[in-house]
Amino acid sequence: MSDPFAKAPGITLVGGGASSAEALTRALARAPRLIAVDGGADAALAMGHLPDLATGDFDSISPRARAALGPDRLRHTPDQEETDFDKALAFVDAPFALAVGFTGARLDHTLAAMSTLLRNPSRRVILDTGHDLCLLCPPRLALSLPRGTRVSLYPTAPMRCDSVGLRWPTSPLHFAPDARIGTSNAATGGPVVLTPDGPSMLLLLPVSELDELLAALAGAPLWPDAAHAR
Repeated sequence: MSDPFAKAPGITLVGGGASSAEALTRALARAPRLIAVDGGADAALAMGHLPDLATGDFDSISPRARAALGPDRLRHTPDQEETDFDKALAFVDAPFALAVGFTGARLDHTLAAMSTLLRNPSRRVILDTGHDLCLLCPPRLALSLPRGTRVSLYPTAPMRCDSVGLRWPTSPLHFAPDARIGTSNAATGGPVVLTPDGPSMLLLLPVSELDELLAALAGAPLWPDAAHAR
């Protein structure tokens, strides 16, 4: 683990998928230390940002990006048993990570990024798709959201998720990816409190709620590390 990244208040990760300058600027305003994941180095440079570090198996980073970063900023991690996103997270121990460029036109990349969230339940990681924020809901999350704010819940396993402050209450419903899901719910204008019974519920919010989400996550408990839970 690199000490400078361990001490950072937050980390921005940029991948090689579809990302916008707006999403990257939004992330860097809150987490200015930047790690590029493989081809994300090219994406960052194209948007005018020089990464502090680039990591991955380097099957998509260009020679131009390698030269721009120089050898001291390149961390080759060829292990094919983990995704480059997972390997990038292993470099840091910051309070949170904002990830852009891991979703977009290729659905398989989006699904892989969501799997990374599930494999890292003890980390505060938020995917910014440019339209939505996506994260693994912690054991308890209390948010203050304007009335009508979209709150989508997507279960990745059979589970329950108690809630207050939603237009359609989720207690005592049973969720499952092949049965009841909880997308397109909405805040009623008061506190929204979510308490899933396991580390399997993905939460999606509009990008306008990023600062509220970061503030709420700072005081939220974390799930045990996946390796320790097995």
